[in-house]
Amino acid sequence: MGVEIERKFLLCGDGWMALGEPVFFKQGYLSSHKERVVRVRIEGARAVLTIKGANRGATRGEWEYEIPVTEAAELLDGLCEQPLIEKYRRRISYAGNVWEVDEFLGVNAGLVVAEIELQSEDQRFDKPDWIGEEVTGDARYLNSNLIKRPYSTWSAA
Repeated sequence: MGVEIERKFLLCGDGWMALGEPVFFKQGYLSSHKERVVRVRIEGARAVLTIKGANRGATRGEWEYEIPVTEAAELLDGLCEQPLIEKYRRRISYAGNVWEVDEFLGVNAGLVVAEIELQSEDQRFDKPDWIGEEVTGDARYLNSNLIKRPYSTWSAA
């Protein structure tokens, strides 16, 4: 079984904007049930099908399989729940780790988050100065929940 240990943060400032090359992502969900998520994603010129189990803290099972881009496009257009997630992702190396910064588009425009994948939940890591509040435990920030309750519908409160 594959395992993903990931922590998620909001950003502060714009120091991240000049770092990393943005890659366009388009993704959709065949299943967005909290116990199991099945995602189709086109990331640049590559496409993947990903299956994820339920979150247990910052950890969950994850299995990922490369698929043809044409088939991914068919799944996104014909079978995936709507709306689709569109975003630019930047991979930024910092202090021996890679941060993935996602800048969302469409109904989730205005939301920017950074994720770091770890080897263990208690792994120590340094944060760049543009990393803000941690939102790992806040389910609103899961991409699979952003299709059900897009960022543009959140109240300011």
